[in-house]
Amino acid sequence: MQYCSKCVMPNTKPGVTLDERGYCNACRSQEYKREIDWIKRGNELAEMCKNIKKNNSSTYDCLVPVSGGKNSWYQAYVMQKKHGLKVLCCVIGAHLPTTEGIHNLNGMVKSVDLDIIKVTLKPSTYKAIRKKTFITQGEPNWSEHMAVFSGVTNIAKIYDIPLVVWGEDVAFEFGGIQTQESKADASDIDKNDLIKDKTIDDFLDEKILYQDTFFYRYPDLVGPNGKVLSSIYLGHFDFWNGRKQYEVVKKMGFLGRQKGPLSGNYIDYDNIDEKLCEINIWLKYIKFGFWRSTDQTCYDIWNDELTRDEAVEIVNQLRNQFPKEYFKDFLRFHNVEENEFWQTVEKFRNQDIWIKDNDGEWILKYPVEKLS
Repeated sequence: MQYCSKCVMPNTKPGVTLDERGYCNACRSQEYKREIDWIKRGNELAEMCKNIKKNNSSTYDCLVPVSGGKNSWYQAYVMQKKHGLKVLCCVIGAHLPTTEGIHNLNGMVKSVDLDIIKVTLKPSTYKAIRKKTFITQGEPNWSEHMAVFSGVTNIAKIYDIPLVVWGEDVAFEFGGIQTQESKADASDIDKNDLIKDKTIDDFLDEKILYQDTFFYRYPDLVGPNGKVLSSIYLGHFDFWNGRKQYEVVKKMGFLGRQKGPLSGNYIDYDNIDEKLCEINIWLKYIKFGFWRSTDQTCYDIWNDELTRDEAVEIVNQLRNQFPKEYFKDFLRFHNVEENEFWQTVEKFRNQDIWIKDNDGEWILKYPVEKLS
């Protein structure tokens, strides 16, 4: 387990490699981003929007997937207010939303002044998929990711909307398996690092029936009339910076977590719209030796808000915190007993990077350290 010499990302993250300087994929992406002509990229997006407005015959020009988070609010704002498209937002409804998530979703609709459609997934199917993916691969949020990518795209096809606008390409921005280059085309988003090589068919059983999985199935982007649904990453055209986006939408009424950062978190405005996400993110710590504080301090290193030494101190202070705030909600929602939860967790513990101390407690073998 080695760490990037520029940020604090370990090479245990799937797809991350360190170059001869010790820089990880994401740090190399940040270098690449600083060489991009963002004015030219912005003009390309403006021209695309101009053509859509000129040629589109449907009610809406583009669909923006939203959640109640800062990034999707920013996406909706950019496409409707800056580029003048008629935007339809689509949210795959959170089954356990937070107060802040509800406030922010409603605030986005009012401040940007747009239409929104909500898809509520059948609870029994959603719970069954989440529980199965938790137990079999330690990824309870797989179903949510698949439903967002597939459900939103299906809604765009149903309403004959020509364009879907996603946020960032996560593999390019944050380092991952799928890509090392910035790309505009998001048509293969159903195969990104969050989904890997799985489809909903891998999880069908007596509780997860084919007829209940429409919104988990990514559609053919070519319609019956030969018309192709386009899908793009806004982050290809607009310099992606989560803190910048937060500051933009904060002025429009976005609320961070009112009780301060969740356990293990360094900031109070990241993924705060629902209660089931944190356990999924924490499981990265068991598998790969890092989670929220590493991700969040890396964001700030990349955008010159933190030094690496400052990030090391923050990560080592926060990494062992368990996301206790919504733990009981997680257990109840999935109908999982606490002992079953911990037994499942241990199936995914990476013993190459974990060792027990003299008291029998698991500790990370290779915590991140300062370089000097």
